[in-house]
Amino acid sequence: MTGTEQQLAQMLHRPEFPRASTYAPRWVLENQMGPNALWLTEWLCQALELRPGMRVLDLGCGKALSSVFLAKECGVQVWATDLWISATENRERIEQAGLADRVFPIHADARSLPYAESFFDALVCVDAYIYFGTDDLYLDYWHWFVKPGGPIGIVVPGFMQPVEGPLPEHLLPFWAQECWTWHTVDWWVRHWQRTGLVQVDVADTMPEGWKLWLQWKRARAEAGDTRPSVQSDINVLESDQGRYMGFTRMVARRSQ
Repeated sequence: MTGTEQQLAQMLHRPEFPRASTYAPRWVLENQMGPNALWLTEWLCQALELRPGMRVLDLGCGKALSSVFLAKECGVQVWATDLWISATENRERIEQAGLADRVFPIHADARSLPYAESFFDALVCVDAYIYFGTDDLYLDYWHWFVKPGGPIGIVVPGFMQPVEGPLPEHLLPFWAQECWTWHTVDWWVRHWQRTGLVQVDVADTMPEGWKLWLQWKRARAEAGDTRPSVQSDINVLESDQGRYMGFTRMVARRSQ
């Protein structure tokens, strides 16, 4: 391992995520589509009961990093489902990981899933639920795919406190219209609990999640990502200090 590789490995090591820290840093960085998917997936798994052999829907899996982690670390079968990345591209990545018999790539829209009702033992969505799940009716659609009593878990970026009035000025360089789907953990609990479709078991925010986000951005810069947006995001996170930016985790069970 070269000096640079060792440095990247150190930058992608977190003691609270020991399993995620064992993956090759270049593989993680080259296949990223947002904040470190392995950190977020391991954090979700710490609150989500997954047993070997379970059938799991990984919705919005991106380049299937979360799917590979779930299959490898939890021994489950995973349907790696994404709209933006083709099933063929993900199949190649999955085969390289030696998991072709446990991870099945599917190209599908989150609003038009090709699965039977109650087919899955668990539903997960890492860093993607904000793109469709703020719809008041989406949970009513999604929850049918898990068996009654089955767990549903998400991790999303979001606000650590409500935004009253205009967006804080220091967030503007980071902001895009899609970020208006960000909400607080209390908002997410109300959003799901009011439906009566699920019982929320866990709803919290990642301790010092902004620091992990910043560490991830710095690792990307160290790996050679010279796009202005990377340095701009670093500046925003350093300015924010976790006042608004962070990660929310929620785990619920489908009501009988």
